[in-house]
Amino acid sequence: MRGRVKMLGAVTGAALLTPLAVWAWPKNPRKVPTDLRHRDPDATPAARRVYALLAGLEIDARRGRPSRTVIGQHVELHNERYNAAYGDYRGTKPPGYYYRKARDITGRLPAFVELDLGPGYGRPGWAVGQARSYSRAWPSCRPMWGYTEDAVDLAVGLWAGLPRAADGSYRPSGTHTDCASGTEVALPHNGGAPAGFVGFSFHQPYPGSPVKGFPQTLHRNSPGAKDSAWFGRVITEGTAEHGALLRDLGFLADHLGYLADQGVPVLLRPYHEMNTAPGHGFWWAGQDPAAYRTLWRLTYDFLVRRRGLHNLIFVWAPNSWDGSYGRPPWDYYPGDDHVDVVGVDDYSGSPARPFGGGAWTEVWYRGLERYARPRILAESFHVPLNAHQPRTLTHTPWVLWTVWGQALSHDNLSEPRHRNTVDDVKRTYGSPRVLTADEWTSLIKHPLG
Repeated sequence: MRGRVKMLGAVTGAALLTPLAVWAWPKNPRKVPTDLRHRDPDATPAARRVYALLAGLEIDARRGRPSRTVIGQHVELHNERYNAAYGDYRGTKPPGYYYRKARDITGRLPAFVELDLGPGYGRPGWAVGQARSYSRAWPSCRPMWGYTEDAVDLAVGLWAGLPRAADGSYRPSGTHTDCASGTEVALPHNGGAPAGFVGFSFHQPYPGSPVKGFPQTLHRNSPGAKDSAWFGRVITEGTAEHGALLRDLGFLADHLGYLADQGVPVLLRPYHEMNTAPGHGFWWAGQDPAAYRTLWRLTYDFLVRRRGLHNLIFVWAPNSWDGSYGRPPWDYYPGDDHVDVVGVDDYSGSPARPFGGGAWTEVWYRGLERYARPRILAESFHVPLNAHQPRTLTHTPWVLWTVWGQALSHDNLSEPRHRNTVDDVKRTYGSPRVLTADEWTSLIKHPLG
């Protein structure tokens, strides 16, 4: 999300702005857990391996040892497939275009890709593009819904490799026929072997929305904009609004369950940017913190306890708390028993004009240190290493850094300061501090070295 930068006194104290080179970690800091079973005793072995990798990188960083950062790329499949105005050329894109784009520029693929099962593309109700075994509860073969199957297939393809043996609606070649349009759709090949791990965000339209699309995710278009009691009913069992919420979560759980059946672990990042100013951002944002925590916990209970999904790694990611668009997020934290990874969506400042007076992203990195969890840069328009900030990962060794969608190669705010150059992308993917898909197989076998 975007917001004008305004200095916030709560995050600009001397302790936060002390250079990392001379800053000492607090005495007796809480230890970062290395086994996902501290939160979920039934966590799958694959999810445990991914979490152990992230925890190991975080522990190295906190102890001042040489550390590395997994480079990630968010992929907006609904925009790639259906929005001709999206991206760096006019016309619709094949699914996974911005996953492949990193290789087009650098010869390497990211080791992490985040996808999105919401928000839909302006069509009535939840639907799917193919009649999958897990999707029988939803209307099948609807226009503008095939991207959801592309999302789960690309997720499997990261974990298991593309092209691969026939799986779901995809042939070994990695292509399938879109049932709504009859056109051939192809996912990008990545060598046919495990090439990384995957995350999902869920830009969920407000519960009960008749149309599913990005406008319906926003607070100003939700019933909560006119009815202050609406959000309370969403989180109250027995109400119609709560029933609508559970239906939405059922759509999410069916897709995540398919991935669980395929052995694919998922970093799940729900209800992000919850700390935006009241009345702005998503329908779940700017709420009373206790009510937000209730939403998170009932979602957790639905997915893990009711649906039995133990392939999930839960990521809590507020918006950068710049004092203008983003407020201090601490009261929104759902608790260590419901969160595995903490992050930030950083659209405050830029490499040329960092926010906070210290190194670029340092305010957010330091702020999240209070949590004994791996820290990630969950969304950024920028690659971490660029002409303005060639030492970002030395000052702030995030364990994972994800570039948002088309921002990898396109100026999506029409401002030069928001553009990654080809040299920036090559500098990042070629850095010894950055982990790409090339090293994935050896990393996942021995995540703690």
